[in-house]
Amino acid sequence: MKDYHINIFYSDEDDGYIADIPDLKHCSAFGQTQEEALKEVLEAKKIWLESFNEKDNLPIPHFMPLIYQNNYANI
Repeated sequence: MKDYHINIFYSDEDDGYIADIPDLKHCSAFGQTQEEALKEVLEAKKIWLESFNEKDNLPIPHFMPLIYQNNYANI
């Protein structure tokens, strides 16, 4: 299985970094640094996956940023 893509961006409103996993609904985290946001979202991902209702199908990783989509289209 591919792993889930993680976005990390700076939020002026929150005065820190937000990390989110688009394929996992509401899975995001905050950090004062990019590294801290990444560490926190990886913990959130672990908890999200542990609490996932097994009767539903686990989301298949499909999110791919536009900059990568063109590279894979030629494969």
